[in-house]
Amino acid sequence: MFRRRLRIAGFRDERRRRAAVVAALVAVNAALLAAGAGRGGGDRTAARVRVGLVFDVGGLGDRSFNDAAYRGLVRAARELGVHVQTIEPGDGSDRESALRQFASQGYDLVIGVGFIFTDDIRRLAGEFPAVRFACVDYAIAPGDPPPPPNLLALRFREHEGAFVVGAIAGLETRTRVVGFVGGMNIPLIRKFEAGYTAGVRHVCPDCRVLSAYAGTDPKAFADPVKGRELADAQYQRGADIVFHASGKTGAGVFQAARERGRFAIGVDSDQFHEAPCCVLTSMVKKVDVAVYRAVDDVVRGRFRGGVRELGLGDDGVGFVYDDNNRDRISPATIERVRQIEADIRAGRLEVPHR
Repeated sequence: MFRRRLRIAGFRDERRRRAAVVAALVAVNAALLAAGAGRGGGDRTAARVRVGLVFDVGGLGDRSFNDAAYRGLVRAARELGVHVQTIEPGDGSDRESALRQFASQGYDLVIGVGFIFTDDIRRLAGEFPAVRFACVDYAIAPGDPPPPPNLLALRFREHEGAFVVGAIAGLETRTRVVGFVGGMNIPLIRKFEAGYTAGVRHVCPDCRVLSAYAGTDPKAFADPVKGRELADAQYQRGADIVFHASGKTGAGVFQAARERGRFAIGVDSDQFHEAPCCVLTSMVKKVDVAVYRAVDDVVRGRFRGGVRELGLGDDGVGFVYDDNNRDRISPATIERVRQIEADIRAGRLEVPHR
């Protein structure tokens, strides 16, 4: 009974924290919009550029994927002087209508955050050839045509970053059992799992990697109760470190880590503050950098459609090692991991993505 009350209280606290984060981000957005609207002495071309961004499942305040995209947008508003606007949609039809709203108003760049926007944004790019579009995690299947010339497909080599944090887990585990919790079971998230598993086994061939997914539809990225259940099951089976790639579902992974006194690895953003007691590191996917660069390309008149993929060699993925977690990862592990990173960048080490 106590554990049940603790779990409910934990998620109530999480909802309050998320509401506070959203309120703060909205206030920042309003301030930036006001500053941009009042700017008269800066780059007049940039001041006329309007950028609309539509969030993914989980929305603003997820402290992960969506918030990373928002950081890039905030930076563009601050440094480039562009006007920015965001929409947080509900279901699938809302996503399409949100993109269409920006496009029909003649925004200079319309950004969809997440693979789920792929079909809608490709179709709208054909309907609005004068509008530039960008899609984070644009999905490309074998045989698919290339993106149209007004659509920038932003992709990442997530498996490379996952390999590195997998190596950290494999070197730091004491039980020789580690876990992975994914959100929606799709090729994109399986890239995280493949890289992570390969990284663990590269440094610890006899380590076991336990894997589980929260579901097969987009709601799997917004189910912290399921995330807690999956992580807790892995901790019970001996895992002392669990890496998640599950969006807001990861809040449940952190909850389980707190309750069990074990480690978790964050994703997309530095998630240390989600569970200061228990975050070993985070695999950083620099969505903010990708978004900022796309806006900057529009401002400078060098926007080109096509596929842009970022990995370790492009500073597009990485891991967190700073004062918050320096005492949790041994110097020997860091030395080994830095060499692994160098080998991946130089092409001496090939990382599997499936």
